[in-house]
Amino acid sequence: MWAAERQGDAYVGRVSGRIDELHWERFAEALKSGVADAKAQGCSRLILDLSGVEYLSSRGLRALTLGKREADAVGLPVLLAAANELVAEILAISRYDKIFPVRASVAAALEG
Repeated sequence: MWAAERQGDAYVGRVSGRIDELHWERFAEALKSGVADAKAQGCSRLILDLSGVEYLSSRGLRALTLGKREADAVGLPVLLAAANELVAEILAISRYDKIFPVRASVAAALEG
């Protein structure tokens, strides 16, 4: 569900699977850890690579909200990248694309 690595000055968290009622808490914990790791490593931003996410429920959106609060508290911007068509539609309908910068790819998010 979660793998992460530093790329330049960014911390990239690769998310996979379904983020739904069964898995959202594990994602929320991974995201919280990712924020702490990114800050500890001196990264300037956290990029969530959503290319492996099959589905994002309202609980998944809640996990994103909680993660953003953690990141905001330490001054770490969070960007969403590479969402498939379904996840991009969920982000747009829920207006999360107004809360988070959304990029078409991780490479685009790394550019700025």
